[in-house]
Amino acid sequence: MSVTSLTPPALTPDDSEGLSVWPASARPAADGDLTVGGVSLKEAADRFGTPLYVLDEGEVRDRCRAYRTAFPQADVVYAAKAFLCRAMVRWVEEEGLGLDVCSAGELGLAVTAGFPAERIVMHGNAKSPEDLRTAIRLGVGRIVVDSASEIAQLDSIVPHSDRQQVMIRVVPGIAAGGHAKIRTGTDDQKFGLSITDGSAQHAIANVLRRPHLELVGLHCHIGSQITSVKPYVAAVRRMVGLMSQVRDQHGVKLPELNIGGGHGIAYRPGESSLDIGVLAGRVRAELVDGCAHAKLPVPRLTLEPGRALVGPAGVAVYHVLAVKQTAGRIFVAVDGGMSDNPRPALYGVRYSPRLVGRRSTAAPALVTVVGRHCEAGDVLADAVPLPGDVRPGDLLAVPAAGAYHLSMASGYNLVGRPPIVAVRDGAARMLVRRESLEDMSRRDVGL
Repeated sequence: MSVTSLTPPALTPDDSEGLSVWPASARPAADGDLTVGGVSLKEAADRFGTPLYVLDEGEVRDRCRAYRTAFPQADVVYAAKAFLCRAMVRWVEEEGLGLDVCSAGELGLAVTAGFPAERIVMHGNAKSPEDLRTAIRLGVGRIVVDSASEIAQLDSIVPHSDRQQVMIRVVPGIAAGGHAKIRTGTDDQKFGLSITDGSAQHAIANVLRRPHLELVGLHCHIGSQITSVKPYVAAVRRMVGLMSQVRDQHGVKLPELNIGGGHGIAYRPGESSLDIGVLAGRVRAELVDGCAHAKLPVPRLTLEPGRALVGPAGVAVYHVLAVKQTAGRIFVAVDGGMSDNPRPALYGVRYSPRLVGRRSTAAPALVTVVGRHCEAGDVLADAVPLPGDVRPGDLLAVPAAGAYHLSMASGYNLVGRPPIVAVRDGAARMLVRRESLEDMSRRDVGL
């Protein structure tokens, strides 16, 4: 993979293996298998069982480096909500990125894994008292204020001899994102403080009056799975306008601007992803030009990619449990589903599964790949081509599975969450073990 672009190659006749949305290390084998990071997916399934999540460490690191190359004068902060484990914390730290967390749990895991607290940003639209106290105690670098009530609460718990650096999350009034449920830049959702109704301006003035809070900048996050640069350019323009107001009204020139993340990836061949090289150039130009026009110093830029770093590095591997035809449709049921990947049920997204582990010469048939859970909406892929002889015992692998799968996994039907295995240079190692019935039973103290 190039370190200058995260845009996957276009689907062309040369992409006959359909690997444009797979990790760059993916290679087809003569027996119908597929290797990722030099590791056979069939052998990984035999060794670790299924469902299984395979994470290509090299792909993650390459994507971190690509962001640092594209944004050499900015702070790149990984959005941990996409996926977090101790190994991921280490990879991100070693590649020179910061970390964005949304709870005391994410923060605690990161710090105990050795991540420097001063390079952590704390988010959340409804931070609990524990979240805030933990952030203050551990010394996080930035806390992003999301509501007026947080301001007094934060000011009261910061030790009297200290000052906590904060940012205000601003709603810039921009609609962007792949689905209504992940558009966060407009006034009709729960995040941030609006420019339109004056809530953001009021919060800024409130923070500036607090003796134990230091306002270092503004923050916005306009949505997720965004594949166009235009909404980010518009957001920068509005944020610079607000920074100019702050200068005029309070005499304060804010030194930082965080434009969030939400960078879209391709889940199926032929889909678009956000070109970060273009993003970097357009955002930087808008920021420099806007600040020059407003006679402001150019603030330090921060961005928070999550999905774009880890999503394309993950592969989910399932065994087929059943194949049946009803009402003219072929259903292929696998041994996972919405308990390890709720995104299809939440957002209606679909994937491009692939038969691995054996070669088939059967003509393709359009099938619906479904999970094992007791919901009609437990669908992974609808009307996708698979070999017509797909049968129980086969292996299906699903690309672009690294983000918002296991981070949102549940205990539905007490199936247990799958393990996570890292692959690199032909070696596989366990990062997170499979959740067992014993693990789940320990929490049940009713007898």
